[in-house]
Amino acid sequence: MKIVTIVGARPQFVKAAPVTKALIEMGHTEIIMHTGQHYDYLMSQVFFDQMGIPAPEVNLGIGSGSHGWQTGQMLIHLEELLQEKKPDVVLVYGDTNSTLAGALAAVKLHLPLAHVEAGLRSFNRRMPEEHNRVLTDHCADLAFCPTQRAVQNLARESITRGVYLVGDTMYDAALHFSAIAHQRSTILQDLNLEAKRFLLATVHRPYNTDVPDKLRMILNAFLEIEEPIVFPVHPRTRQKIAELYPTLNRRRPGNDLKLIEPVSYLEMLMLEQHARVILTDSGGVQKEAYFFGVPCITLRPETEWIETVETGWNVLAGDRIAQIQCALSSFILPDRRPPIFGTGSAALEIVRLLSEAMSP
Repeated sequence: MKIVTIVGARPQFVKAAPVTKALIEMGHTEIIMHTGQHYDYLMSQVFFDQMGIPAPEVNLGIGSGSHGWQTGQMLIHLEELLQEKKPDVVLVYGDTNSTLAGALAAVKLHLPLAHVEAGLRSFNRRMPEEHNRVLTDHCADLAFCPTQRAVQNLARESITRGVYLVGDTMYDAALHFSAIAHQRSTILQDLNLEAKRFLLATVHRPYNTDVPDKLRMILNAFLEIEEPIVFPVHPRTRQKIAELYPTLNRRRPGNDLKLIEPVSYLEMLMLEQHARVILTDSGGVQKEAYFFGVPCITLRPETEWIETVETGWNVLAGDRIAQIQCALSSFILPDRRPPIFGTGSAALEIVRLLSEAMSP
């Protein structure tokens, strides 16, 4: 079986790593195409290096741009490459512009399309990620769902054929790489952090970063919190922060806001596991907080991972200072953490189902 895997952004590298490993172990041929949506070392190459993912056969180097331009450039080049490679199936992950471009290129060439992390819905159509995931699901021949809720979301849209509940490949990755992170990462010592004595923050969604008032409110909330906050800053977010706060005061009495460069996957796992609370607008980080039993405050009014809210491990705080502070001060740790993301064998199940579907 020949598979073309299309990735382009940091979360996709994490989701793809366990599947790539399973494909290699089962003797299948995988051609990795990197769109270049994320392109600097700390946002891209370090993930291939640390996670043992084979180097992409193709890197389109598309880079940054408007959503329409970026998606269009990817679509043009991916269509040409898929015609050349003639894979048995095209594999896409998540909800980025790379995901949608890969899906459209495959479906227009009548190539079987498989979507890993299918069925997610935030029901916020102002998020570009929501359009990407909905359109990709409706193009897909095989929809690999991480949770039962995702299966139900697809059923409500009359997508029932080729739908499989497999679990979450990010959980596979977290189980495998967290032990490696403990052996290799020195980030806690490098940043002079004590376990459970700091908060971890990430902000990168256009929903927050492209609206100055939203980003300003979030930053002001961070500056008011009287605990150390470690904030690995996405390059795009750093540019937006610089526009709002040309001389951001990183230290106030009782506050220590550490704005640092993006960190590698292993370093992020260490920070997540040892944080007292995580504040984020990232879907992947919300999940990883749940994997490690760390309270999460989501800096959005909704989430595609509603299960983490229903179980009490995640609180939706939006961008308001009072709501963020209230969530932080009143968080009550739940007694249980149900296994809603599977057993850590999602990648093996995905490859098994792909093999069955592509068999003559």
